[in-house]
Amino acid sequence: MTESATVDTPRLPPGTRLPAVLQSFGMLIARRATTAAMRRRYGPAFSLRLPPFGKVVVVSDPAMVKQLFTTKPAIAGNAEPNLGRVLGDGSIFNLDGEAHRQRRKLLTPPFHGRRLKAYEGLMAEEALREAATWPQGREIATLEPFMRITLNIILRAVFGARGKELDELRELLPRMVQLGSRLALLPEGGLLHAVVNPRGRYQGLRRRYDEIVEGLIADALADPHLEDRDDVLAMLVQSRYEDGEPMSHRHVADELFTLLAAGHETTATTLAWTVERLRRHPRLLQRLVDEVDAGGSELRHATILEVQRTRPVIVATARQVKAPVMRLGEWVIPRGYGVMVSIDLVQQDESVFPRARRFDPDRFVGAAPDMYAWIPYGGGTRRCVGAAFATLELDVVLRTLLQEFELRTTYEPGERWHSRGVAFAPAKGGRAVVSRRSTPGVTVDLRDPRTIQA
Repeated sequence: MTESATVDTPRLPPGTRLPAVLQSFGMLIARRATTAAMRRRYGPAFSLRLPPFGKVVVVSDPAMVKQLFTTKPAIAGNAEPNLGRVLGDGSIFNLDGEAHRQRRKLLTPPFHGRRLKAYEGLMAEEALREAATWPQGREIATLEPFMRITLNIILRAVFGARGKELDELRELLPRMVQLGSRLALLPEGGLLHAVVNPRGRYQGLRRRYDEIVEGLIADALADPHLEDRDDVLAMLVQSRYEDGEPMSHRHVADELFTLLAAGHETTATTLAWTVERLRRHPRLLQRLVDEVDAGGSELRHATILEVQRTRPVIVATARQVKAPVMRLGEWVIPRGYGVMVSIDLVQQDESVFPRARRFDPDRFVGAAPDMYAWIPYGGGTRRCVGAAFATLELDVVLRTLLQEFELRTTYEPGERWHSRGVAFAPAKGGRAVVSRRSTPGVTVDLRDPRTIQA
């Protein structure tokens, strides 16, 4: 069915008659269970009233996902409200149409091609630096260590060198991300805001972040070697729109915060899920160790794809109808409605992924996933701009850990999903027991990862 912006009679998928507050409560307390139950009852498309997002159609059919992702932004554009509420008005998450296209064009170069490859060394270095502190033979939760690894990686990629400003950001950003992640799901105002004022606390943290970044921007602009730098900050302050105008300092700060926030929590959480999965699949784990020792990567890449399919960290992406109506499958959705893609339901579709609930990386060995059924990075014109960076980071960190550590397996049940606000993490933090490997032919000084010699 083709896109249409012509006036037509709305035809919405079925949905519950429960009051909006109860629908919202169900999604807030048990989001995945609620959407799964509604799919079982109503099929792959259903309607919701979901404060603060209003009237929403939820879809979980790959054909409808493809239609939505390929629909022009003038018909189905950026959702309102969106993560710009916490990331800033100048964040790419808050932009739509031509403004979004031009901003995306400026953000793409740092995360592709030669520049992307240049980050590989620092990724391995930070993984080894943090892992050197892990206790051997004792169970730990890996989520927080992975958070430190990925935060250090993105800080160095964004700002380049180390310094006192980065040390302060290293302390500030996790607090901002944790609080902002929860604020993103809460309606504006209300009793909670009046009593605990989470937005006021968040704004105080954001003011300090802006002060630090403004100083870093000034230092970059005064750097006589700015053109030789390859960090993201240096590239953004030198970038120009098609009319020759630079990005404002405020928008640079918003985009850097977007990269810092989105660029470490989701990747760290996927790594924690990877550990959680591998501990429960000893044969797969041994195959991965054998492969990394032989210098291979195909099974490792497939394993990362399967972790992201079975344990997506972000379980929804959305658009909003901007035209008078939008046709989506058999439905006709009126202006103002949100259209939410349930990522976890799509990726559990048995018609696309046979034995979908089984963790089976071999399904991706020698086979690329369908771009409208495997969607942990979203899709279309709003697909995550840092997807290639995140994919490389997952691969490098996992490869490094497999090379240097033994991971003890377990018969314990899999960890439950736990909502951290926007993201879903393993409830126990991806617990693991590790010990250092003795690898012939490799000399490793874990006190200083920069001295590694093959």
